[in-house]
This record gives sequence, structure tokens and C-alpha cells, in this order.
Amino acid sequence: MKRNIFIVALEDQQREELETLRHANGFEIHGLLSVKEAVESPSFSFDALLDEARDRLKSFDGSVDAILAQWDFPTSVMVPILCQEYCIPAPSVECVLKCEHKYWSRLEQQKVISEVVPTFCGVDPFADDPLSQVTLDYPFWIKPVKAFSSHLGFRIENAEQFHAAIEAIRQGIRQLGDPFNEALRHAELPSEIQHMDGNSCIVEQIVSGVQGAPEGTVYRGEFNVHGIIAQPNSVNKDIPYDRLEYPSNLPERIHRQMIDVSRRFLEHIGYDNGCFNAEFMWNEETDKLWLIEFNTRISQSHSEIFIMVDGMSNHEVALDIALGERPSLANRQGVAAVAAKCYIPYEHRDGIVRRIPSEAEIEALVERFPGTKVRIDVEPGTQLGELMHQDSFSYRLGTLYVAGEDHDQIEERYRACLEALEFEIEPIE
Repeated sequence: MKRNIFIVALEDQQREELETLRHANGFEIHGLLSVKEAVESPSFSFDALLDEARDRLKSFDGSVDAILAQWDFPTSVMVPILCQEYCIPAPSVECVLKCEHKYWSRLEQQKVISEVVPTFCGVDPFADDPLSQVTLDYPFWIKPVKAFSSHLGFRIENAEQFHAAIEAIRQGIRQLGDPFNEALRHAELPSEIQHMDGNSCIVEQIVSGVQGAPEGTVYRGEFNVHGIIAQPNSVNKDIPYDRLEYPSNLPERIHRQMIDVSRRFLEHIGYDNGCFNAEFMWNEETDKLWLIEFNTRISQSHSEIFIMVDGMSNHEVALDIALGERPSLANRQGVAAVAAKCYIPYEHRDGIVRRIPSEAEIEALVERFPGTKVRIDVEPGTQLGELMHQDSFSYRLGTLYVAGEDHDQIEERYRACLEALEFEIEPIE
């Protein structure tokens, strides 16, 4: 009898990716909630979404053998709650929230890995004088304690910029802050977090460098890293990063340091029976490593490049844990030595899409660079300002998956792809 695997916000392209799993013919894959419901909804209630997921699982005529998370909040917090209700191995909700809540996570990080934690402080954006709460010198970064990507994140150089950012944050923070507060009510909170809820902000020291991200698992107390992703410097100087490359080409000693820091923190908070990826920034000039954040799941952003290099999606380890088995991932069994997920960026100025690359143009590009995949996320008539979950630096028109023999070839092919893909966008003044 096939086992039933539920994946929240399962995309059509991922069904093909899931066929790379070792025992794929022994599973029946089911989507739980749609991408529109769990990822792209501009307004939602965490508890209502959780109840909807519960109802769909209860109405399923069969066993519920695994429930997997592959997206950020609300999925990342919802899945551990559902797993607990179905006796499926998963981290505790408290452990997950100690990573998801940026300020709470910094407080916990400071206790055991202070050497990689940037200077920070908490700010209530609705206070009469939020600037009086800031303990850092300019410049600094301000962002909500829960946000998508760098949405509502601002680099602040002076008081005028700070006050402008606070106004923008006040207008938009409740979109995610209110449902995050619902999620926080599912856990016991320390007093300092009770006063820093989902509609609060964190101010942090600005750090720079090349990003690296170990992805791994903790299974019955056994810590393991199955891959390290790198985010090299962007090919566009106006965008902080524009691609993910696997495997990482950072120095091996930096890999070891990232892994050690990740292990110590996850042991500290008691994280177990779950997946993670940790984002770091390494400044080569100062040889200083900084921790950005912990994510409590595999990343679906990494799945395709794991397949290209290792021959198997990282969903494999998440499924292993959910089924109570020691997680493992194939190694270097794919078609490429190096692979990258690259964004197709457009300067952060609103506009209407008038033309996208034709099928013939895309086919010519794939023929020119074997292994390349192109996904366009806009269509003629799309207004960029209405796209969901864009960052503060650029709009993303689509995604490229690029294969290569080494990292230099990846960058060359990425640049060539950007030049070949023609979009026409009419600016909106």
C-alpha cells in the first residue's frame, strides 16, 4: 500500500522533482492548501489557515503518513503543529518560533554563538518616538521581526530615512504581523517576547560579504549537513544578490565554521527531528563570519539545483524524517558539477509588462546552454507593483536554472541568458 505524503503549497513543477526520490513509486503525493492560499495570499489568518488544513486532512480517506514544509511562514509553523496532531516526527513549535521570530532568535543566538551575531536591538514602530529605542549608530538595517525576503526592510543612513521607513512599516507590517501573532499564541513566550510581538521590528548592524547557507537535518539528536549553497556577489551592482549556486565554493574552513555554529545553536534550542538551512555572510576582507538567520525547513528554492548536482531533490531528507527514518541524500549523482538558481531582475521601478521572451527564444537559449531551464513569472499586462513578495531592490520577472562545469562558467552563462531574454516594460511614472 502506498504511503500518503502531504506537501503544503505543492507546485506542479515539484511533482516532477519528487519523482527523483528513492522510493517515489511507493508514495502518493498530495498537495495540502494551494500556493495561492499558503504563500501568495495578501491577507490571511494563521488559525483559519491551520483549521482549513486540518479539515482537509480529516476529510482525506486514507492514512496521513507525512506532512512536509518547504516554504516560510505560515507553512513553517503550521506543519509542526499538524505533525504533532498526527504523531509525525517534527520539531516543537517553540523551537521553530525561536528561529522564525527574528528578535527572539537573536536573543537565543547571543547566548551560545555571540561571535557571529551582529549588534541589534528591538523597536516598537508604533511607539511615540521609535528612534529613541535605537541603540545603534548609523547606518543600520531595520525590518519587521517577521517578513518575506527583504520586504519592509530598509537601510537607514539618518533620522529622516528612519522616520520615512517607520511610516512605511506602520502601513504594511500588520499584513504578516497579525497572523504571526496568532502563531505565537501556540507557544509559551518569555516576557521579553511578549512585549515584542509580530508587529515589532529589529534594528541590526549592517554586514557585508558573500552569503553561504548550510542545509541539513537533526534526527533524534543527530546533526548532519547534506549541502552548502553559496550566494555570490551579484552581476548587477544595484542588487545585493541574484543567484544561488551549489555546491558552495567558499573556503573549506568557512564551511566548517558555518556548520559548527549551526550545530551549537540548534542544540541550544533543542531543535530535533527537523530540517534547517542557515544563512551566513562572510566578509573576505576582514575574514569575519556573520549569521543572518535560521530557517526551519528544507528550501524548495534549492530543490532543482540539488537535483542537477546530486540527482535527487532535498525533499528526500524531509520525507525520511517524517517517516521516522535516518535522513540521507544522494551525492554528486546529477548531470552538472555546479548548478545555479538565478533571478531575472528588473530595477525597482513600477511598470507594465508589454512583452516577454517567446517560446522560440527560450528554446534557442536552452539549446545554446544545455541544462538551462527558464520560468517566466510575468505576462503581458502584468503590473510589477502588484507582484507578491518582492524585495526592496528589484522585481523578479522569472527564474533561470543554469548548469555548468564550474562557477565561472555559471556566471558567464547567467550573463548571456540575461542578455538574450528580451522583456519590454512600460514605466509607470
